[in-house]
Amino acid sequence: EVGVRQRAEFLFEQLDSLLRLLKQAHKVMVTEARKHQAFKLLDSIPTLGSVRVSFILAVMLTPSRFRTKRQFWANIGLALITKTSADYVIINGQIKKNKHAVATRGLNKNFNHTLKMVFKTTAASVRRGPLKDYYDGLLAKGTSKQMAQLTLARKIAAIVLTTWKKGECFCPDKFIKQTV
Repeated sequence: EVGVRQRAEFLFEQLDSLLRLLKQAHKVMVTEARKHQAFKLLDSIPTLGSVRVSFILAVMLTPSRFRTKRQFWANIGLALITKTSADYVIINGQIKKNKHAVATRGLNKNFNHTLKMVFKTTAASVRRGPLKDYYDGLLAKGTSKQMAQLTLARKIAAIVLTTWKKGECFCPDKFIKQTV
C-alpha cells in the first residue's frame, strides 16, 4: 500500500537523522572527554575505546567516590545480592535468624544503567589480548559463558578503578601476573 510505504519512508528518514545526530554527539563528547586528565589512562585499557571512556568519565566523575572495587561493582550493577526478606523466621512467637545457608539472589537492582551498559558491552566485545586470554581461562575452568562475561566485566571495572586511582596506564604484564 502507498500509505504504509510512505509512513515507513518517513520513519527511516527520522532514523537516519537521529543516527547522524548520534555520531555528532559522540564526536563532541569524545572531544570534551579528551580534555580530562584520566582520558589517556583509561583509553590505554584494551577494548574500552574513546566513546566508552567518555561515558565513564561523564558518569563516574571521580574514582575517589569508591573505596573498594566491590562498592564500584554495586554502583554499576555487577554486585551479587545475598540478602532476602526470608532471613528471619517466627518460631513460637519470637523472631529468629533462619539457619539455612545464604543463597545468591542475582545482581543488584539499583545501579547506574549507563556504566553497566559500558562494562557489559566491553566484556562482550573482547576479541584478543590479555583480557581475551583471561576470559578463555575462565571458560577452560568450566565457568559458564554468562558468568565468565560477568567476571570479565567486573575485572574490567576493577582495572578502570585502579588505573584511574593510581594514575598509571594499563600494563598487560602486571595484569597477567595478577591473574595467574
